[in-house]
Amino acid sequence: MSLTSTKPSLRVLNPPAETAEGKLAYSSELQAELDAASQQLESSSPEEILRWAVEHYAPKFTMATAFGPEGMVLIHMLAEIAPETPIFNLDTGYQFKETLELREEIKRRYGIEVELKKPELTVEQFEQANGGPVYRTDPDRCCFERKIKVLQQSALGMYAWSSAIRRDQSPDRAKAPIVGWDKKFGLVKISPLANWTKKLVWNFITQHNVPYNPLHDSGYTSIGCWPCTRAVGIGEDERAGRWSGLAKTECGLHTQ
Repeated sequence: MSLTSTKPSLRVLNPPAETAEGKLAYSSELQAELDAASQQLESSSPEEILRWAVEHYAPKFTMATAFGPEGMVLIHMLAEIAPETPIFNLDTGYQFKETLELREEIKRRYGIEVELKKPELTVEQFEQANGGPVYRTDPDRCCFERKIKVLQQSALGMYAWSSAIRRDQSPDRAKAPIVGWDKKFGLVKISPLANWTKKLVWNFITQHNVPYNPLHDSGYTSIGCWPCTRAVGIGEDERAGRWSGLAKTECGLHTQ
């Protein structure tokens, strides 16, 4: 059933086809459908995009969040649209305590319990097995082991996931579609805030009193693991505090 709106009816996709492993089957036909839906959803509000996602993919629609301001906006919207949507966080073991405290605030405010998805090894086991902190010697591998592999496991049984990326955050994200195929995880990837700006995000947070990580008030514009995150200075890019001093700018979740 299509989304009710004053706009023309949004594209309704054909029923999803599954592989023998229970995954969404990728095909050129599916890609064409996703491309057309993405183009039509380009002018839709994030709420409309989330409703479309829920209508097409629930209960096999999920959301991953790092509790950033964009993620908090989407959680606020989902709390009104589809609070039963499973939401999870990739708990690397290196998160700031303020980040994990925000998870508790989400539970108090919205009644939503964000599931913590953890790597197989604890931080202590991981560092012991590798002769010390891997984030110092091979940050790409650290992200792969403690984030990418965890999301690959978390994606099992799901058809689609929502990300909170914005196109203006980085060159890697600049061409992100509203709806697309995520070949890395074998899922439809939906980015309701792709064409929003940082200003729109924070205006929404202010207007709706959305809880957010207090580290943002101390210059942390983008927050990941504590060893690889710093506050940024005036005039710096909002993601300059991630893996500072390295060519690395992404953990790999949003690159193909």
